[in-house]
Amino acid sequence: MNTTSGESDNRAAATATATATAAGVELTKDKNGIPLLVLRNNRGASATVSLQGGQVLSWKTERREELLFISNKAIFSPPKAVRGGIPICFPQFGNRGTLEQHGFARNKIWFIEKDPPSLAGDFNGKVYIDLLLKPSEDDMKIWPHRFEFRLRVSLAADGNLTLTSRIRNVNGKNFSFSIAYHTYFSVSDISEVRVEGLETLDYLDNLHQKERFTEQGDALTFESEVDRVYLDSSNTVAVLDHEKKRTFVIRKEGLPDVVVWNPWERKSKSIVDLGDEEYKQMLCVDGAAVEKSITLRPGEEWTGRLELSVLPCS
Repeated sequence: MNTTSGESDNRAAATATATATAAGVELTKDKNGIPLLVLRNNRGASATVSLQGGQVLSWKTERREELLFISNKAIFSPPKAVRGGIPICFPQFGNRGTLEQHGFARNKIWFIEKDPPSLAGDFNGKVYIDLLLKPSEDDMKIWPHRFEFRLRVSLAADGNLTLTSRIRNVNGKNFSFSIAYHTYFSVSDISEVRVEGLETLDYLDNLHQKERFTEQGDALTFESEVDRVYLDSSNTVAVLDHEKKRTFVIRKEGLPDVVVWNPWERKSKSIVDLGDEEYKQMLCVDGAAVEKSITLRPGEEWTGRLELSVLPCS
């Protein structure tokens, strides 16, 4: 894949045009000409996926209510990742390695795959799109491993959003990676939000040199900056927003950890593409594999799945 970014964009657009005619999938473009794929179910719920990073930028209910946060100061300037939505952190999370922050997958142009290998699961009644990322020669210089990263984004009849990742080692040697679906949820007011499902878990606190602590509360609430990796969590976590009277339910497979992040006031002011007060309207809760890297032997494939749903709560 010795192509310039412009050629990559054109190839992606051509591929998208050829394949985005599936029922429930609409092709459009952002202001930079990057293809966007809008998945829409019969009830009007939708999800918008950019080929830049394979990133979900929007997830709306059938009442057109936006469920994901995108910063008003987000920079839509490839290859920079957009602040918000669901960027995919691969093959590195954060600064836990020698690569750029959160790895390179979120900065690359992905391609639509017309005939992906069969994927187990029930996709009847779901609108979905299959994307594929392979390393460029430049990628190989900084991370010398050949892989195929397949991503299926699906929207169910009930509006649930699922991201299924399959990463295959097509190398002649082992490699290890970390991954996170860095999900920015839209919330009414961070001080009115709590996260359940993390009680009694150990976590690594990135604000204290990744020191290990144990969660003591029945639920996690927010009064200051939080940047934690909860370890060996259950497969279900809930984010309760009292003011909006809704609960996000996060179900995950193959992703043992949960990252929770809110930058709060002081950190927000140092983030160029985040408004000073926007921390109040966002919360990142990620399904992730961070503490223990995933190792694949040649020919091996790893599968991870994240399902997001939203329910009314009192």
